[in-house]
Amino acid sequence: MRCMVVDDEPLALDLIKGYVTKTPFLELAGGFSNPFKALTFLMQNHVDLVLLDINMPELSGIQLLKSLPARPLVVFTTAYPEFGAESYEYDAIDYLLKPVKYERFLKAVNKALDYSGHGQVPLQDHPETAATSDQSEYILIKSGTQVNKIRTDQILYIEGAGNYMTFHTKEKKIMTLLSMTEVSEMLPAKRFVRVHKSYIVNKDSIDVIEKHRLRINKQFIPIGITYRSMDLKFK
Repeated sequence: MRCMVVDDEPLALDLIKGYVTKTPFLELAGGFSNPFKALTFLMQNHVDLVLLDINMPELSGIQLLKSLPARPLVVFTTAYPEFGAESYEYDAIDYLLKPVKYERFLKAVNKALDYSGHGQVPLQDHPETAATSDQSEYILIKSGTQVNKIRTDQILYIEGAGNYMTFHTKEKKIMTLLSMTEVSEMLPAKRFVRVHKSYIVNKDSIDVIEKHRLRINKQFIPIGITYRSMDLKFK
């Protein structure tokens, strides 16, 4: 799905562009801080989805949208909740309040993907996402040129090393270029817990818990000093 980001705030623009870039089923068609340039681009190029700031000087996001003869799907972004009701008068897919979290962004673009007829990629549980069955949760992990769709209940643990994270599943290992923070945001918090600076584990997969380590599928994983005070129990 080709996406364009429009926001007059450079930090907000870079944040959403980064979210688009790291989401496997999205393609960044362009990013603009000038709404007039964005309008020109939209008049001349095909874009499936626009992540559009509302409150911009000279030309607001809603005015930009009204100027288009053919409207793409739109997700509004703004720091002002009072614009929410008006945004839905223009058939907005979703409305994101700044600062936008990655999981909330994922929920919005999944709505757009579903609406466009490409099929929705199920989201992980999160306080801001729709409730789903644990057994039907998936995440998308890019490894090299491949994009892997992984059921979260198949993940045993995730191991960090340098700039890479390795997902250890019941069937295989998948290495990806992500940070520990990014991986933590992707996973359902009620199932996964960080036990060490380099390890996140699936609580359902733990076989043995000791004071300084735990065991998953014959593999011992250290429990960091910082994390030993948490109440780590079997589910």
